[in-house]
Amino acid sequence: MSLRKLKFNSVLLPEGWAENMCLSINAQGIIQSIGKDEGELISGIAIPGMANVHSHAHQRLMQGVAERAGPGTDSFWTWREVMYGLVTKLSPDDLEAVAAQAYMEMLLAGFTAVGEFQYLHHQPDGKPYDNPAEMSLRCMAAAVTTGIAITMLPVFYTYGGFGSEPPQANQRRFINDVDGFLKIHAKLGGGFAPHSLRAVTKSDVTQVAAAVPNNTPIHIHVAEQIKEVEDCIAWSGKRPVQYLLDNFPVNENWCAIHATHMTTEETSLLAKSGAVAGLCPTTEANLGDGIFPAVDYLTSKGHIGIGSDSHISISPSDDLRMLEYSQRLKNLTRNVLADGPLHSTGRSVFQRALGGGAKALQQNMGALQVGKRADIVVLDHEHNSMLGRTQDLALDAWIFSGGNAAVRDVYVGGRLLVKDREHLHHAAIRKKFKQVLARVS
Repeated sequence: MSLRKLKFNSVLLPEGWAENMCLSINAQGIIQSIGKDEGELISGIAIPGMANVHSHAHQRLMQGVAERAGPGTDSFWTWREVMYGLVTKLSPDDLEAVAAQAYMEMLLAGFTAVGEFQYLHHQPDGKPYDNPAEMSLRCMAAAVTTGIAITMLPVFYTYGGFGSEPPQANQRRFINDVDGFLKIHAKLGGGFAPHSLRAVTKSDVTQVAAAVPNNTPIHIHVAEQIKEVEDCIAWSGKRPVQYLLDNFPVNENWCAIHATHMTTEETSLLAKSGAVAGLCPTTEANLGDGIFPAVDYLTSKGHIGIGSDSHISISPSDDLRMLEYSQRLKNLTRNVLADGPLHSTGRSVFQRALGGGAKALQQNMGALQVGKRADIVVLDHEHNSMLGRTQDLALDAWIFSGGNAAVRDVYVGGRLLVKDREHLHHAAIRKKFKQVLARVS
């Protein structure tokens, strides 16, 4: 790509809103300068692309599948059994098609990078593929097809429960010992993801961490469910976040996914560790997980990112809205997460998630500024929700009213991938996804 100059009516820069600004983007897709130069005029409101810190691409198949009541009380654990039933059916071609659909939908919504927490490693009978990283490489191929930036987070998963319980038969596609996992990681590089405290041991994670590059991103599910907390206490005498902080060198390279159920002390300590809390508010609501202690965590200067996780909804605006609304329901007040009096609530949560997401995925994004990748989302100022709204009012209208429908164009590294609400490979991606749905549903 040659040098491009894109001029926007309104742009959200780190220092605030600016009007009629031109972003010069070099051949590598990096913002080279920002100023009043002339360029290709793009009408609308330009904001930075968001990082999706937590994705299970295969779970895009679950939309609408688990919303019928079972014979008893439904929970995360009954939902999980439905999901396990689906994953036994997926081939590598299927996963690539489903991932491409999920990643395309992320781009349409304003996500420009994804952290793929990928644990579907083996054949349905648990036998490794000839290339042990086959399934993760299919996710990477889907990212290439769609153009989204990706941080691969292959999942290290060995046991079926706390105390090294043996895995269940329906988990056999996930399971690796240390050597098996390192064979997968060697094909991919990048980060890794101990699935959860119930699925790994301290010794095994320490061995893996010693074998991968320093400062690699490390993501882990923790304290998502009350049952998980109770089981962890019964096994170790400690709550999950307490055990994690006491036994692992948690720092700014770590992302604690969910971290829903924490004491006040755990909340403060996780914030002070420098780790990012990877929040998935629409998934957490859908699964009945609980409400993250956002007020205490942010008061302690903790970092947050957002992820679409199970993909019940793929939308940064939905997740940011749910994050704020959950705090309103919990605290019986409004504009809970605004940075202070007279501050925009939407702008406050948006910018926190921008910074935390870029940090968690170690992607050169999170702001429209010189030296950052030109990940640009253009909101349609003519959309019904945006009429008459500018700057922070427009951002609030997008998050709390407009949603995905207000996203018009999306650039990743200066490359236009979504134009007028349509991805450049929309038809081919959708066709393959529909074929998978017809076969596995």
